[in-house]
Amino acid sequence: MAQLIANYQPAIIFHVAAYKHVPLMQANAVEAFNNNVWGTLNVMRHAVAAGAERVVYVSTDKAVHPTNVMGATKRLGELVVAAMGSQGGRTRFSGVRFGNVLESEGSVMQTFREQLGAGRNLTVTHPDITRYFMTIDEAAQLVIQTGTRGRNGELFVLDMGEPVRVYDLARSLIEAVNPKLDIDIIGLRPGEKMYEELSYSSSALDATTHPKIFILSEKDEHRPANALEWIDEVLEDTRRHRISDAELISRMRAFGFTELQSVVT
Repeated sequence: MAQLIANYQPAIIFHVAAYKHVPLMQANAVEAFNNNVWGTLNVMRHAVAAGAERVVYVSTDKAVHPTNVMGATKRLGELVVAAMGSQGGRTRFSGVRFGNVLESEGSVMQTFREQLGAGRNLTVTHPDITRYFMTIDEAAQLVIQTGTRGRNGELFVLDMGEPVRVYDLARSLIEAVNPKLDIDIIGLRPGEKMYEELSYSSSALDATTHPKIFILSEKDEHRPANALEWIDEVLEDTRRHRISDAELISRMRAFGFTELQSVVT
């Protein structure tokens, strides 16, 4: 990253990369922390060193009340945005939080298409589970627009419309493609939530000049400086693998992620 940023001197950096598969990250908490938290901090610090104008961090609705390691690491990325933004300087930081993107790598739509192509029943973890969905084109356009808005360290939320019941999505695909198929309920995966949220409180959303982009005004119990200090301390152990997955989850709970589920063994 140091070489890429130094060589190309980008004006705007969109940090999208992350491990995102919930069960895999739940079973490999240290690796998830190193990739999602250290990777984010690494990109942002090199952006400052190279004098980049703007860094936009792409987050997820799983960062709200996180019950899984993946969501907790993405919430920590949001706190890094706030901390880096509070330090001032040339580089401006912002984040944008939204839900699932249809046809993105590893999305439920990809799984459904593979199952339909093979003539197999579609699998849904729970009949009442819901998710927010947005197309790739719409998500990309809105994320790019957030890069021109807001003050340093602000977090945006995209309007995802109403959440969709995944069972209904599967049923509509079956009716359209192969009515002979059925839906198999396979149970919630480790760390999986029944529903996702885009903010801790609907009253914490302030409108912008774009009807689908909102600014989060919610207050977090962790001050940005404290969050960054804690992250650096934990990284001293995770990057050297001096801490187990279970120990890391305990430290994350103590930090404030009290709803975080145990590591999968």
